[in-house]
Amino acid sequence: MDIKTPASVTVIGLGLMGRALAGAFLKAGHPTTVWNRTTAKADQLVAEGARLAPTVADALKAGPLTVICVTDYPALYELLDAAGDVELDDMVLVNLTSGDSTQAREAARWAERRGARYLDGAVMAVPQSIGTSEAVILHSGPQADFEAHEPTLAALGTVTHLGPDHGLAALYDVAGLAMMWSVLNAWLQGTALLRTAGVDATAYAPFARQIAAGVAEWLPGYAEQIDQGAFPAEVSALETDVRSMEHLIEESEALGVNAELPRLIKAMADRGIAAGHGAEQYPVLIEEFSKPHEG
Repeated sequence: MDIKTPASVTVIGLGLMGRALAGAFLKAGHPTTVWNRTTAKADQLVAEGARLAPTVADALKAGPLTVICVTDYPALYELLDAAGDVELDDMVLVNLTSGDSTQAREAARWAERRGARYLDGAVMAVPQSIGTSEAVILHSGPQADFEAHEPTLAALGTVTHLGPDHGLAALYDVAGLAMMWSVLNAWLQGTALLRTAGVDATAYAPFARQIAAGVAEWLPGYAEQIDQGAFPAEVSALETDVRSMEHLIEESEALGVNAELPRLIKAMADRGIAAGHGAEQYPVLIEEFSKPHEG
């Protein structure tokens, strides 16, 4: 039976997330080289079998795959520039540093000029979940480069390739944040309302979760409307939804609860109605979300 030797990997940047990434590679049996500006952060990893590279240049030369997770993109460039004239040809850099899509695309061009291949990524997980299926790691860039190292990257969690555009991982990241903050803020609004009647957050949470799950079921059908550019009112019309928004605002204000969030939602719906979309279904507001804010 042909048993493949686990591929070697380098991890640059040993903050909480970087240490979790390196630890997951080690646990999966991958020979792992690490580097960090503060070498003490590598002590536990070295005790577990990692090799501490003395310099960034030495870390980069340790193998064909380098995973980078540092503070920001300026720190990324500072570290890689400090490596001097290290030969990067045929090397794959996987950047899991948080940033935006423009930075990701610029980094890809920088890597190309240096002769390296580049995958940008986003970690949709907390450090404690790295190495489990609950950790979602998004990648974007050339599919062939992803597939070549997918067995190694899979040690980190559930890895997904989104497409050749290097900016997609960052865009999915912020899109996920938009969902997260919106759901949490809606839950806090409802919690604040129910607390006025003596209902605590623990009692409300199961009902809120049920509502959130129900709304999530609407997304595939609503997505089809957006992609088709047609918004028939199969459930309710936007002008009907606005009356419910008014009720939410009135109830919040009557109970002394902050009404900024529902007022913001209604303001966007009002603009959609003013643009002639009152008889269409709620996803027609994609037209408002696609416009820049006019201050």
